[in-house]
Amino acid sequence: MTDAELKLSCRSHLPGHRTPSPAELFAAMGEWCETHKVTHDVYGSGALIQDFEAKVARLLGFEAAVFCITGTMTQATALRIACAERGSKLVALHPTSHILKHERGNHQLFDHFQALQIGDPNRPWTLDELKAIPDQLGAAALELPAREIGGQCPSWDELAAIKAYCKERSIHLHMDGARLWETTAAFDRPASEIATGFDSVYVSLYKGIGGMGGAMLAGSAAFVAKAQEWYRRQGGNVYQRTPYVVAAAMQFDARLAAMPDYFRRTQWLYEALRDYPLLMPNPAKPHANMLHIHLPVSRQRALEIRGSIAQEHGVWLFNGANHAALPDRSWVELYIGDNLLSLSDQRVREILALWSDALATA
Repeated sequence: MTDAELKLSCRSHLPGHRTPSPAELFAAMGEWCETHKVTHDVYGSGALIQDFEAKVARLLGFEAAVFCITGTMTQATALRIACAERGSKLVALHPTSHILKHERGNHQLFDHFQALQIGDPNRPWTLDELKAIPDQLGAAALELPAREIGGQCPSWDELAAIKAYCKERSIHLHMDGARLWETTAAFDRPASEIATGFDSVYVSLYKGIGGMGGAMLAGSAAFVAKAQEWYRRQGGNVYQRTPYVVAAAMQFDARLAAMPDYFRRTQWLYEALRDYPLLMPNPAKPHANMLHIHLPVSRQRALEIRGSIAQEHGVWLFNGANHAALPDRSWVELYIGDNLLSLSDQRVREILALWSDALATA
């Protein structure tokens, strides 16, 4: 079986949310559309999408928000506009930012802006590191939570100081908030309070929300209007966005309401992991309902263990595995969602024991 087929065959899953089949998803979308009398938008004009944009803007505390077909286009566009407004093409980015790691040099090849790496690859960048940049920045981007380092966030006081400094120096502060909703329980503050002080915020409509794709960019009305024009210029002016908006909107409120439960389950998991020292979490305590687990085996061996446990026990442990800095070490990501929430404490401990025992004999 392929990895995808093996995953589908498993009865228990640790990471993320249950993924409905296309038939299940489309049927649910059709029923929701019927109930809510949904009509198609035309190039982003329509009650459903515009009401949803206004709802996201309101939740984030901004004047406006606009849908974009991908987060990649959303963020590059936002930072390009910010730099043009500030008169500097320099953007401070963490070494593990999505733009640097996953977007294939788009900011350079399309001449959006120039990136300056800031901070250590293993922790969030700090105010002191931002102050150490002698150049006038057009923008600084901060990911909350930072996925590639296990969902880490700066402290609330550090975040407030970064916001104040950027405002004082007229640096556009942009949030990569692909998983912003996941930080509200850890910070114990609403998303609008976390977003206050940022000039623009990007949120995903599919990651923790579980939609089909798409993103939102929030900011001032003037900033969002510029972004809409740049989306058109880059081929992002999709004729009908209804499927993406419906897939997100129909479960949006429920997902946000569940975020505290996901975080509490993550806190419980950290306590449970104390009994399985071969499964080492990073960060040391949860900053959001996600974490990395470092393993004392190579990436290839980690995948072999995942496969054998899936075949023999019907348990899917994780999705991808990554090489660690040290030889014969690896790490995996766990996003805590509906799957772990639905498993009993005893069942989770049984799964962790299976995993730990396999690592011990590797």
